[in-house]
Amino acid sequence: MNKDYENKVVVLKSKIKSFPDFPKKGILFWDIFSAISDGNICKLLQSLLVDCIRTKFPDVEAVVGLESRGFLFSFSLASELGISCLSVRKKGKLPGDVISYEYDLEYGSDTLEIQKDKIRPGLKCLLVDDLIATGGSITAATKLLQTCGAKVLGCLVIIELKSLKGRENIPEGIPVHSLIQYE
Repeated sequence: MNKDYENKVVVLKSKIKSFPDFPKKGILFWDIFSAISDGNICKLLQSLLVDCIRTKFPDVEAVVGLESRGFLFSFSLASELGISCLSVRKKGKLPGDVISYEYDLEYGSDTLEIQKDKIRPGLKCLLVDDLIATGGSITAATKLLQTCGAKVLGCLVIIELKSLKGRENIPEGIPVHSLIQYE
């Protein structure tokens, strides 16, 4: 990427606040809402994400937002790019026929779903979320889309918590691009 892109990332990073011990002791929470409460930062973030998609994922046909903060970005990106916007949600949140994917968490399991009639075999999808930590939900969403016959071109996140090594859990061959990385 060019120098202008790098400068925009620095500005964005400076606007993201962290909150120690939230939602529980020992967790450092990186808050994207602290950045996007500023309209100028919203525009800057949008331009960064669109530039990234056009550069790294030019063949994408659908932006898929992960529940729930991924929804914030998927609609505006899909709208600007003139492509489909789809949602992956937790079990029981989508009407109609859905396809489900159950996955394991540290203490239990969870299920993600997508509406069956929104995915066609070979649909070129890009998963979008605000953050990748351990990679559990993005990995599950990737596998859900693949189960439906979609082609996952990659995953785009704003923040990556590198020390948690979430990118290592993403299925092989699926690139992950993060705008900002924290150790």
